[in-house]
Amino acid sequence: MARRRDVRPKKPYRASPDQVRITRGPNGPEIEYAEENVSGVHLVMSPGEQAALTDEQILEIHNRCIDAQQASRDTYEWVALEVPPGTPQVKRDRRTGNILPRGDVLRCRLTDCAADEEDPVAIYIDDEEYTLREFGQMLRMYAGWGMRVVFVPEDSVHEEPVIEVRKPKRRR
Repeated sequence: MARRRDVRPKKPYRASPDQVRITRGPNGPEIEYAEENVSGVHLVMSPGEQAALTDEQILEIHNRCIDAQQASRDTYEWVALEVPPGTPQVKRDRRTGNILPRGDVLRCRLTDCAADEEDPVAIYIDDEEYTLREFGQMLRMYAGWGMRVVFVPEDSVHEEPVIEVRKPKRRR
């Protein structure tokens, strides 16, 4: 099976006048990057506001927004929520019927004895079996995020393991 290329656009970045094209729309200027596959930016402002600004001033506002977003990311401390053991880790969305994680950590067990023989493995969360497809659908709510997978002994999924960063030894 062919691997799917990541077609997600790159995030906007600080730009110089030669890296973008600015067009003015009814609800504010649109900034389009010359580089392929970079998300465009729409700045919301009234026709009067944008008429009073030069392209260079609009670009400066855009670059200040990019700087502010980066400063926010630099100072934000992410704390992942793990629901306590014995508490359901997933729920079914009433509107869509999709299965969603209730926190940011999922304690799982893997087995190669899936009930559906089409699936190579089964993933158990709270003793409920999920297919790889169902598990992937749960992860969709985190599209655009990163993920670390740490494999631990089956009876230790509720414990935070010690992680050592080094090159792995060759396996025989």
